[in-house]
Amino acid sequence: MATPQAAGALAPILQALATMQGNVDRAQKFQANEYLEAFQKSPEAWNFTFTMLKSLELPLDVKLFAATTLKGKIIYDLPQLPREQLADLRNTLRSDLMTEWKDVLEVVIKNLGQDADGSVCLLEFLKVLPEEVTEGRRIRMTDEELDARTKELLEGNTEQVMNLLIKYSQSVPTACQEPLLTSCLTSWLREIPVLTIAKSPLLDITISSLSSEAAFDSAIDCLCAMFAETRDDENLDTIHILFPRIMQLQPRISAVADDDDIEKLRGFTKLFSEAGEAWVILIARMPTDFRQLVEAILECSARDKEQEVIGLTFNFWFDLKNYLVLENYIEARVQLADLFASLVDVMIGHLKYPTPESNNEADLFDGDREQEERFREFRHKMGDVLKDCCEVLGARDCLAKAYSQVQRYMRSYVAGTPSAQNPVPNWQALEAPLFSMRAMGRMVPDDEAEVLPQIMSLLIQLPEHPKVRFAATLVLGRYTEWTAKHPEYLEAQLTYITNGFAHSDKDVMRAAAMALRYFCQDCHQLLVGHITQLHNFYEQVSANLPNQSLEEVTDGVAHVVAAQPIDKVYDALRLFCEPITKRLMEKANQARDKESVRELSENISLLTTFAAIVRPNIDPTQENPMVRFWADVFPVVTTILETFIVHPAICERVSKFYRTLLISYRTAMLPLLPSLAEKLAACFLKSKQGCFLWVTGSVIREFSDEELIDENTREAVYQFLEQQCWTMFKILSDESPKEVPDLIEDFFRLMQDAIMFHPLRIIPSQLLEPSMKAALACLVLEQNEPLIAVLHFLRDLLVYGTPTPPTSRYDSPENPLQIRQAVVNITRAQGEILTIRILSGLMYSFPRDCIPDSSGVLMTLVELLPEETIGWVAKTVAQLPPGSVSDQERTKFLTNFQQ
Repeated sequence: MATPQAAGALAPILQALATMQGNVDRAQKFQANEYLEAFQKSPEAWNFTFTMLKSLELPLDVKLFAATTLKGKIIYDLPQLPREQLADLRNTLRSDLMTEWKDVLEVVIKNLGQDADGSVCLLEFLKVLPEEVTEGRRIRMTDEELDARTKELLEGNTEQVMNLLIKYSQSVPTACQEPLLTSCLTSWLREIPVLTIAKSPLLDITISSLSSEAAFDSAIDCLCAMFAETRDDENLDTIHILFPRIMQLQPRISAVADDDDIEKLRGFTKLFSEAGEAWVILIARMPTDFRQLVEAILECSARDKEQEVIGLTFNFWFDLKNYLVLENYIEARVQLADLFASLVDVMIGHLKYPTPESNNEADLFDGDREQEERFREFRHKMGDVLKDCCEVLGARDCLAKAYSQVQRYMRSYVAGTPSAQNPVPNWQALEAPLFSMRAMGRMVPDDEAEVLPQIMSLLIQLPEHPKVRFAATLVLGRYTEWTAKHPEYLEAQLTYITNGFAHSDKDVMRAAAMALRYFCQDCHQLLVGHITQLHNFYEQVSANLPNQSLEEVTDGVAHVVAAQPIDKVYDALRLFCEPITKRLMEKANQARDKESVRELSENISLLTTFAAIVRPNIDPTQENPMVRFWADVFPVVTTILETFIVHPAICERVSKFYRTLLISYRTAMLPLLPSLAEKLAACFLKSKQGCFLWVTGSVIREFSDEELIDENTREAVYQFLEQQCWTMFKILSDESPKEVPDLIEDFFRLMQDAIMFHPLRIIPSQLLEPSMKAALACLVLEQNEPLIAVLHFLRDLLVYGTPTPPTSRYDSPENPLQIRQAVVNITRAQGEILTIRILSGLMYSFPRDCIPDSSGVLMTLVELLPEETIGWVAKTVAQLPPGSVSDQERTKFLTNFQQ
């Protein structure tokens, strides 16, 4: 029982815990949380946690808080305790990891290993000991101390632990029925040689544990851990003991599968698959000796009726394939080819959609959307296994197996009697091999001439069912590169695909759009003469297509436009884009609500697609006719932007359009540059949207080449950059960085371009100081991307203070003196604040991904101003809150930093 004095001291802690769990306002909970966090960091927490843990009166939640606090103190705050108190802490915990306690195992065995209950506690201790030692880097120990403790606690005790485990297994009748023994053995497997265990009674005990419901999973994990430790060739003796023992378990696969015991099937699938992964090189070297293991893994795959555990085998098939495709293992490829052939059939069988219990063809998963999504994702993973089979057997043989299943279905379909209620009975058996054909498409060479011609002739004759047509359409879209080399199949396939746009099923329409995109991309040369028909089709379907499908069709027809002869590209581009521009103006005049504005922004993206793809190679000395066309479109898009400037979606889509024009036509865009820069500056000032900054960055990059761009243009570009910067500084004077993180990221990406392409102008200019102060203000952010942009800018800037320039844009191999001096001056003026912000972020707030760049900024500071930086770091460390680090740690850190 706590003394009255202790109880009084505990009162604020108990009150804060009660507040955290009570029905109070957020402010009170925040205050209570701050108090508890401060308590956990304080030296007084050592005594109070023990008081709470020993109390017989305090509730469980308080003791849980005390235990959590004590764990944190041991891991992070052990230096708070004087060394003379460590013995008391050790005696209290009986599990201290400090270096003064040498006889750990002897003390624990003496105290715990004298009776049955104590033996259970002893095994629990032995189970966690290797885990805690291997995670010892969480505790403040040097590498030398950690290595020494590892040898003392683990390596020096392996024989004693083995004897304890064997003794326990032989003296406790229920040892193989509980998971404790095998889980303890698993923890020690990295220390005890597996051969030692395999030759001991512990292997029999582990295998016997597979018959226990309670110990089954633990025994599986233990055996898998043994396999993992036998991957090297030097473990052949161990493998020769383990292999026959686990193969004796193969008959259990059918037994648990027949009983529909999915958890047991999962366990045995994991067992055999991980054995296969560990010994895969031996399978490739000695396929006859290890064939039974491959058969067991294949059986697990085939027996998995609900696709619950087959995924556990995928890594094995991938690993084995990687060996079998090598010339050195061609014999194994021949020996195991029949198993991979069976695997193809197994995978195609698992690709089948389920038959819904409600017989509702419109909802195959009876409303379970999560199950449906898992199945779709899983199908693509099974498709990857089929690709592995193609590499082993050859794509033709695998494709032939899928084709034979389609043929088999068609024979039964013709012989059967489809009804009006069920026009395509058991369509799942037809759709699955079609999906497999699509999955294997990447593996089939373009010159395949045996199976694909038969498949292509058959696909367009399949019975009409939405799922079948969807799958067949995607297969056609997958083999467009083959069709480009076999043009005799083009017309029939194209007709089949375009007919899909009139289908009532939206998925079929979506598949048709995707397939047409690939047809136009890969067969554009064959479609050059069909531009008028293609335009008529495009105008006919575009009004009814969902946005994603319209984007895909637009991408496709743009490739055909781009393939036109150079003297016809301009007319073809106008043919497609003028109607789009006209519809844009109509939609802009009618747009009133959020949905109509969204549709307007999506139609702008269609022009962007054409701009990205239709960019013929024009002599730079000649006028680019594409730019001449876009000059006519430019006022329309710009008017839309100005009208809908308050809508971020419009700003982003128009900005992407501008940026695409710059990237596609580069310096040919010079005639449009003045009006473009003017609009970008005005729209950024009005909207404060970062998208205008990343278009500005494109202007900086594309118009920076001194050989192609005259000095007047470069000067105009720089003035435009300055204007955007001053606008941004004004925004930051009114807004907190935390309120505009995306804008900050865009701005400092722009500043990286500015320093790269205009260092001689921007570094000595009046922009330097506000840029540095803006970067310092933004280091309070905690989001990855904005912070990384700021840190990259700082690194790029500071490097210009060193003798060697980071780019080759100077005639001289060294940085000009005035550039170096400007950077040194601003660094000397702001370096202390920069050091504080960087160190504070490293210790408290920066995300993990920002640590390398923030450390890089600090190291560049050291290179630039070594003495000043050491002083700033020392001053910053001296200001750390009391108790956060010890004097010894502070001194050690500063010494290492100086060195």
